[in-house]
Amino acid sequence: MEPPPPPPPEEKAPHTHSQPSTTIPTTGTCCKCGGETTFAPPPQSPTSWPDLSPPPVYRPIRAPALNLPPNNTQAIMLTPVPQSQKVPAITLPFNFQTPTKKITSPDDISRFHETPTFKNFIGFIVALSESIRGRKISDTCHESPVISKLVSIVETLTLWVDQIPPVQQSSRYGNISYRTWHERLTENAEALMLQFLPDDLKPSTVEIVPYFTDSFGNSSRIDYGTGHETNFAAWLYCLARMGIIKEEDYQAVVARVFVKYLDLMRKLQLVYSLEPAGSHGVWGLDDFHFLSFIFGSSQLIDHKYMKPKSIHNEDILENFSKEYMYLAGIGFIKKVKKGPFAEHSPLLDDISGVPNWNKVNSGLLKMYKAEVLGKVPIMQHFLFGWLIKW
Repeated sequence: MEPPPPPPPEEKAPHTHSQPSTTIPTTGTCCKCGGETTFAPPPQSPTSWPDLSPPPVYRPIRAPALNLPPNNTQAIMLTPVPQSQKVPAITLPFNFQTPTKKITSPDDISRFHETPTFKNFIGFIVALSESIRGRKISDTCHESPVISKLVSIVETLTLWVDQIPPVQQSSRYGNISYRTWHERLTENAEALMLQFLPDDLKPSTVEIVPYFTDSFGNSSRIDYGTGHETNFAAWLYCLARMGIIKEEDYQAVVARVFVKYLDLMRKLQLVYSLEPAGSHGVWGLDDFHFLSFIFGSSQLIDHKYMKPKSIHNEDILENFSKEYMYLAGIGFIKKVKKGPFAEHSPLLDDISGVPNWNKVNSGLLKMYKAEVLGKVPIMQHFLFGWLIKW
């Protein structure tokens, strides 16, 4: 038998096409090379995808895991270092008034920074920093009766912490007993001010009490940050404007009053678990304080043995923290934060590489001006009255 003949070959449509087109075709396209064919294209419009899914849009699941520092660091370092200024004393007639908030925008910040008030306020902070330059906390200094009274007031506030223990609660942060402490502070603030105000300045309580009560944190949020610390500096500035604090008192203001204030705030932070207010995370200098590092770096200028890199020496921290605010601040951070110091405090770690304390101090002053006094989220709560004019 002969095998059956093979089936005839299937006829195929002729394969014709022209040069590939980059626009949406008006004729069919070849599946191999994209050229035109004799087949009609499927119906579609240039802006729609009726039968096909649109091209995927790439959206990363999260931002790249890169810890990048703020991009304005270079600009901060190029600005001039703030200079110390004498505080102008007030003159009659006195016009004390309840201070109010004025700053709501970056334009307001810029306007404030151009005023004599701002330059004098930051000049006062620089003067305080210079008064403690090269000096230990325990060094003898002029202590007027007013300084002793201010120290006594802060000690009274510290005693109240012992009298108002934290309550047991499920929340890790923000123990509500802090509100009880802060309420007692608010109720007694005016009486505390009257302990050192002379008769002709007693009406000033209407203006200085708000700065004082805002120096120890926010009772509703149960938090504390550099803005509250700035309020304490503003309260001291008001006292200087009224002549209650004089230039010869500046060293004692830092070494006695401000150091006691730091001790109180760290106790409040530990006992009542205060949250950081407006923290910059790892790229902030510290969750709670800034001025302590300015004053502390000034203390260490021209020190024979301790350099900025000495913060990594545990023996130095243990033996000298009671004498130097900068070392005390580093020691406190290492106590409350876990993990490598370079990871949880990279900015302070970077500063430890600066060759001398003079550069550290000047850099921190410029940074304080930009990152604290120049930020709306912090300065929107700052108060202005007759002593600190807008």
